[in-house]
Amino acid sequence: MVDPVTAIGLATTAFNGIKTMIATGKDIQDMAGQLGQWGKAISDLDYAQKKAEKPKWWNALGGGVQANAVEVWAHKKKADNMREELRTYISTYYGPSAWQEILRLEAQMRIEQQEAVYAAEEMKEKIIAWTFGILLTAFAIALMGGIIYFIGISQGRW
Repeated sequence: MVDPVTAIGLATTAFNGIKTMIATGKDIQDMAGQLGQWGKAISDLDYAQKKAEKPKWWNALGGGVQANAVEVWAHKKKADNMREELRTYISTYYGPSAWQEILRLEAQMRIEQQEAVYAAEEMKEKIIAWTFGILLTAFAIALMGGIIYFIGISQGRW
C-alpha cells in the first residue's frame, strides 16, 4: 500500500516549495515540477484513503487497520488544508483560471498514477490473495486426507 506518511511528507515539501515560488513571483509554468509532485502525493493519499476504507482480509490479521485509517484520515485533512491554502494563493496571485489549470494537472497526475503505480499495487494484492487461497486450499485437502488416512488405519482398512 502507498505509505501515507511518505505521501504527506512529499506533499508538504512540494507545497512549501510552491509557496516559496509564489512569494518570489515565479510564473505558474515555473512551478510545474512542484505542482506535479504535489499532485502525485495528493493522489497517493487519496489512494491510501480508498485502501484504508476497504482493507484486505490479510491486513486485518495483523491488526492496526483502524489506526491506519485514522492516520490516513488525519493526513487527508492536512492535505485538504494545503489544497485550500494553495487555491487561495494561486487564485489571488494568478487568477481563478490558474487554479482550474492546476486542478486539470492534478487530475492528469491521478490518471498517470492509476495506470502506473496503483495498477501494479492491485496486481500484487491479487497475487497475494490467490497465493493465500491456494495454500489454504492445499492445507485443507492435506488435512482432510490425513484425517481420512488415520481413520482408515484405526479401523484396520489399510
